[in-house]
Amino acid sequence: MTMLRFDNLQQYSDVLRSRAGEAVTLRFVEPRDGEELQNYFRSLSARSRYNRFLGAMSELPQPVLDRFTHVSEAAGFTVVATMMIDGFETIVGEARYAFHPETESFEFGVSIDDRWQGHGIGSALLTNLECRAAAFGARRLFGDTLRSNDVMISMARKSGYAFTSHPDDWKLVRFEKGISVAPKDIPCASWRIAAASRKVATPALVN
Repeated sequence: MTMLRFDNLQQYSDVLRSRAGEAVTLRFVEPRDGEELQNYFRSLSARSRYNRFLGAMSELPQPVLDRFTHVSEAAGFTVVATMMIDGFETIVGEARYAFHPETESFEFGVSIDDRWQGHGIGSALLTNLECRAAAFGARRLFGDTLRSNDVMISMARKSGYAFTSHPDDWKLVRFEKGISVAPKDIPCASWRIAAASRKVATPALVN
């Protein structure tokens, strides 16, 4: 399992590409992002917010916003997808994830700004999350969504996820995927740093 350095979270940032080739920066959220992140969720359509939080919500309650903007292994991780729009860094998507070492699984949820859905950002984000999961040592990824969330179900299906019934809620469906692709084929900063750390930690053989 990789250990994150919380004193330098910027090193885990990645640059993704939309379907049209536009640069999308994926980075860990920072406390300074609180207001911008709240505005992002407020700007989502009611349907997109409902799908993301599995119920009606107009904005994040302050305790939830605080959890979203503070990264830790205990509380989970939030990354934001940003683009430069009219000269300003603008959040166009986000993901929150957690690693469960006891089951070697990586749980996540995502959302994309309604105006940027259909541009390939969500698919690029899922691919990046697979690499981040591999860096943790996870063997599978999974998420839960509403059975009525056609957008998420379609995106997950195209990304190779299988679907099962949710164990506790009939309104939800679980999508999951084993990590079978070599991380070197889906490179991300988290994997490169984890691989370098393991190489340093492995003592050289002496003949």
